[in-house]
Amino acid sequence: MTDASLALPAMAHTFGFTATLWEYDGPASWFFLSVPTDVADEIADLTDGRAGGFGSVRVHVHVGGSRWSTSLFPSKQNATYVLPVKKAVRRAEGLDDGDLVSVEITLA
Repeated sequence: MTDASLALPAMAHTFGFTATLWEYDGPASWFFLSVPTDVADEIADLTDGRAGGFGSVRVHVHVGGSRWSTSLFPSKQNATYVLPVKKAVRRAEGLDDGDLVSVEITLA
């Protein structure tokens, strides 16, 4: 038996939370959810040294009946990660600025 055969399968790390949808105050109309700091801290610990460009973290997202893949981005201004919510999802789920959104994210 080789060492590789003894390795356990990687566990998917999934997090659920509720956050308020907010619009970026800038020239583009981007909408985000801020990841709660306790969840962000755990994600940072789990992905230490494996984050992508700009410290991004690849995730799979589930909101209502919508599922998609994207990245979390670190925000120094918000002291957490932010999750972009694309227009197609906002329309499909009837979401608008200020709405509370239940989210499930799984690290990719």
